[in-house]
Amino acid sequence: MHSTALTTPTPAAPAPTRAHPALTDINGLRLSGIFPQGREPSVRTLREWTRARRIPHHRVGHFVYYDLAEVSAHIRTRLLVPARG
Repeated sequence: MHSTALTTPTPAAPAPTRAHPALTDINGLRLSGIFPQGREPSVRTLREWTRARRIPHHRVGHFVYYDLAEVSAHIRTRLLVPARG
């Protein structure tokens, strides 16, 4: 006698959707790895860039958060620092 067990296929886990991007604070931005090792800008520099709107940021009340993907793309394409010379 041959028994066949009926098995229902389990659905694959749905791909995670990001409703909100991963946001970090200013210290997380410095230490995130998007800047070269040992050449991270200071907190003061990042605050000046934020105040001058040179890097993208999000305000929630009086808190300021940064999306790492946005900041990284912005720095690579638009934030150009002239060479010393």
